[in-house]
Amino acid sequence: MMQILHSQDLNKILNSNEIRLFQKLQKSISEINQNTNLTRLLEGDDYWISQVYDSIWPFYLSPNKILDGKKFIDIGSGCGFPGLAYAITHPNSEVYLVDSSRKKTDALKQIIEDLNLCNHILVINDRIENIAHNASYRNNFDIGTTRAVGSPSTVAEYILPMLNKSGLGLLYCGKWEKKDEVKIRNSLEILKGSITDIKKIQLPNRKGIRHIIFIKPEKNCPDSYPRAIGKPAKYPL
Repeated sequence: MMQILHSQDLNKILNSNEIRLFQKLQKSISEINQNTNLTRLLEGDDYWISQVYDSIWPFYLSPNKILDGKKFIDIGSGCGFPGLAYAITHPNSEVYLVDSSRKKTDALKQIIEDLNLCNHILVINDRIENIAHNASYRNNFDIGTTRAVGSPSTVAEYILPMLNKSGLGLLYCGKWEKKDEVKIRNSLEILKGSITDIKKIQLPNRKGIRHIIFIKPEKNCPDSYPRAIGKPAKYPL
């Protein structure tokens, strides 16, 4: 069943300190955005619903603290969503933000300095196809996310190699059809993973329908995945 979110629900989810931090995040991104084009979603509902709400709602489908204290990786972090949103709402977690764009990772470092969060946060400027074959990171995360990065089959190839045995991957999607589910199930069979759940919501104020595809490893992902840079996007499994 699709859930419908109302704008006033944000005040029920976030406490006053979290709202203050999201306001600081908005200000920091806005200042950097004057010289570096990070995002156009910075005002009113574009920020509070399309960025903040859309980033955090999957983590409130079950009690918040269950997902706290985790090692979290956000692939293709951009200006920090959902990675920094998770850091704000889960302050006891360790957060890794990955982006291949130097200007974006430089911006993320400045934003993190501005926010002065208590989390351990590491910003990595590299391609996930490289990072995933580094023994320091592979099979090492409790939670992995991607948002606005690529097709579900592509990002599944990015996320699954990063997850530990009990890890959970969250794939943020807008449009989602049965044919998409067939494709990703075929990909997950190759990657030794599975879908645990699919959630759907309608964001308030006509900000669209969103889906989250929850995936998990069944066995260790084969060493050959992810494939070389560019191949997962160009040739989805």
